[in-house]
Amino acid sequence: QVQLVESGGGLVQAGGSLRLSCAASGRTFNTYAMGWFRQAPGKEREFVAAITWSGGNTYYADSVKGRFTISRDNAKTTVYLQMNSLKPEDTAVYYCATLRSRAGVTTMSLYDYWGQGTQVTVSS
Repeated sequence: QVQLVESGGGLVQAGGSLRLSCAASGRTFNTYAMGWFRQAPGKEREFVAAITWSGGNTYYADSVKGRFTISRDNAKTTVYLQMNSLKPEDTAVYYCATLRSRAGVTTMSLYDYWGQGTQVTVSS
């Protein structure tokens, strides 16, 4: 089992920044990557960003490229999502998740464990 706890969400004005954190604990030794997903009201959950645990390779959705940065701290088994130039359409519940499969870091169905989510609200 892997436990994930997200933090850092909140209310911010358009153009502002937030930094999300996701702390992992438990049986994390076979984690290949960690990812961030988000779900806006009335919409399906979507991929935001991912990072491989050993090589630090990063992946981003087109909608956040150039604005969001994913990073990790292996010692703390924590992954971060720095979100800059936030837009009202970034409003969503943000979830982190772990991935053991190497098949596809952007494929939500492949992720194994999920956090409880943290709300991000961007006002216009």
